[in-house]
Amino acid sequence: MEEMYGIKYSKPEVVLMQDTGIGVAEAAARTCYDSFENSENEAIKYIENHMPDDSTCKKLNEIESSNLLNDLAWTHFHHSILEHANLSFLVRGTSRGVLQEHARHRIQAISVRSTRYTMSSVINAFVASQTNSDRDFFISKVLGFDMFVTCDEHYNRIEIGAMYDKLVYQSKTVKDFNAMAVAKSSLGLLEEYKDNAEVLFEVLEAGKKKRNVGDAFKHIITDNVKVDMVVTFNLRSLKNYFTLRDSGAAYFQIRWLAQEMMRKTPSKYLDLIIRRG
Repeated sequence: MEEMYGIKYSKPEVVLMQDTGIGVAEAAARTCYDSFENSENEAIKYIENHMPDDSTCKKLNEIESSNLLNDLAWTHFHHSILEHANLSFLVRGTSRGVLQEHARHRIQAISVRSTRYTMSSVINAFVASQTNSDRDFFISKVLGFDMFVTCDEHYNRIEIGAMYDKLVYQSKTVKDFNAMAVAKSSLGLLEEYKDNAEVLFEVLEAGKKKRNVGDAFKHIITDNVKVDMVVTFNLRSLKNYFTLRDSGAAYFQIRWLAQEMMRKTPSKYLDLIIRRG
């Protein structure tokens, strides 16, 4: 947790899920120069006269250092070779605001927790709260979802209150709001449990989820909402990402994310893309 601009924020968590190694990048470079025999790595030398078998490929992916890659990266600045190495990170607890920053990095593969499919609990809490127009019920329920990067309960209550007000406005202006908010199979529950918000919420949660419910309700949330994602960079793109996002000029939340990703990136990659010490 860290405070910025008077507000406390949680920081994202990162796990490196997979990395392809640097051996293929060296093999690619030596293909350009036809210099396999000059490698200090036996698996690379083997490729001089053989097509690599499964055992050789495994050894390629276990290579921890490469003199050639180091020269290309830091002496000749031939960074295109680094595109043959890829790293995939699981990120939990960054913000929707960070997604806007990520979109500026063209070369990446990114899969993000979808608000189209994952807002059912929020909408169920609102529908249940309308049994007696209980704003506090909605706020208390949504507080329990831990859905914001901000950690100040008072501030988050303001956020959730704004969500409630938007939904109330929409519920009064849109025809068949309940049909838009819950699955068809759950509509009968609204009448059955109309006098008990807590029970209604529980049975809605246990029932079928409304498909694409977020399509109609994405407007109620802000950039403060947490998202999870899996992101894959090739090493050249990761170099660009770290250079730009570990900067004091970067948006503070994406800087935190870049720093955590850097901490989870093995040295064999960092040595090729970051000047350290």
